[in-house]
Amino acid sequence: MKERLTSLDVFRGMTIMLMTIVNNPGDWGNIYAPLEHAEWHGCTPTDLVFPFFLFIVGISTVLSMPVQKFDQSVLQKILTRALRIFLLGLSLNFFSKIHLGSLEGIPLMFVRLIFTAIITVLLLGEYDRKKQLYVAISLFILMMILCFGGFEEFSSVRIPGVLQRIAVVYLIVSIIYATTNATVQIIIGLVCLLGYWALMTLIPVPNVGPANFEKGTNLAAWLDNYLLPGHLWVTSKTWDPEGILSTLPAIGTGLAGVFTGKLLTNNFPKNKKAVYLLSAGVVGMMIGLLWNDVFPINKALWTSSYVCYAAGLALFVLGILYFVIDVLGFDVWVKPFVIFGVNPMLVFFFSGIIPRALNMIKVAQPENLENPTEGLVAWLYSHWIVPFFSEPKNASLAGALTYLLIWFVILVWFDKKKMIFKV
Repeated sequence: MKERLTSLDVFRGMTIMLMTIVNNPGDWGNIYAPLEHAEWHGCTPTDLVFPFFLFIVGISTVLSMPVQKFDQSVLQKILTRALRIFLLGLSLNFFSKIHLGSLEGIPLMFVRLIFTAIITVLLLGEYDRKKQLYVAISLFILMMILCFGGFEEFSSVRIPGVLQRIAVVYLIVSIIYATTNATVQIIIGLVCLLGYWALMTLIPVPNVGPANFEKGTNLAAWLDNYLLPGHLWVTSKTWDPEGILSTLPAIGTGLAGVFTGKLLTNNFPKNKKAVYLLSAGVVGMMIGLLWNDVFPINKALWTSSYVCYAAGLALFVLGILYFVIDVLGFDVWVKPFVIFGVNPMLVFFFSGIIPRALNMIKVAQPENLENPTEGLVAWLYSHWIVPFFSEPKNASLAGALTYLLIWFVILVWFDKKKMIFKV
């Protein structure tokens, strides 16, 4: 069994922990600025979570495929994993759309949890690889029929999403890595970034006018709405931050991880690897900041400048972790981060399901005439956390940290049982 790269597990764990905090505040109306996405252009720590994931996906692609080869078995493995990740993300979007007759509240919650349990067994279970592929293909076809087959309750299911983009980037990046050499990979990466820049700056937007980078009127937004009308981000409805065209530069983020993975698996000394990681990180950030002048750093558009800037920061953070953990050997502090880092898919999927399910349990509030019932999670927050804080933002942060602590306890138990869930 090959040795795990501890610094990468720590980096992944830190990213998962930050994701858990920013996705689960106690109160969405009271969040500290670093824990919010940039309003449009710009980049906050929260905007780094997703590109760090894709960067890690690229590294993991190299680590899981030490010998570059591409045959039927490799393609089957890549396709199966990509489909399973995609379907996990899609089933998150299906969760709140599932209904059964007139059921509501706790009975409906159990119906949805049964659906989730079946999906979990099918997509996270360990069984014959060929059967995994057939199951994944069958589930994908079924979900597409539900989305586009005229079923009213599923006519607005969001099809793009975080896991969906991870799946597509993993699929494409893995095939590129397995079938091409470093020179071709660099060319593909440059084409993704420069090509997206050209598309977004040179091509007029149909029915809108000149190319632009504004919300809802740019080329990426037009393509999302043209190809997936009704199946986009519920907040915008007409465009999606994980949309189709912006997946092109996201492939560049994954390839940046591939190049990093090649560096980490190279035979030269560890201290040189750390220097190269840190140096490449500084260069990436500088390119991103310079490019920002003509192609603004923007997560929702996944601009090419954002790719460079975020990849640079990822390289720099990983370089520091690699130097401290793998070069100096100072690793007595890493355990809490590692237990989050080895089970990322479990945390991502169920940290989305649990609040959805628990908020279906309604708690009566007879003293509140405007809101006589409240979801269980919201009730626990308002009654068990808010009273201890005078500052709403502190209460909201405490709510997020409490949820993180609950996950920590769960993952400690999994760690003691040596349970690692892979897609």
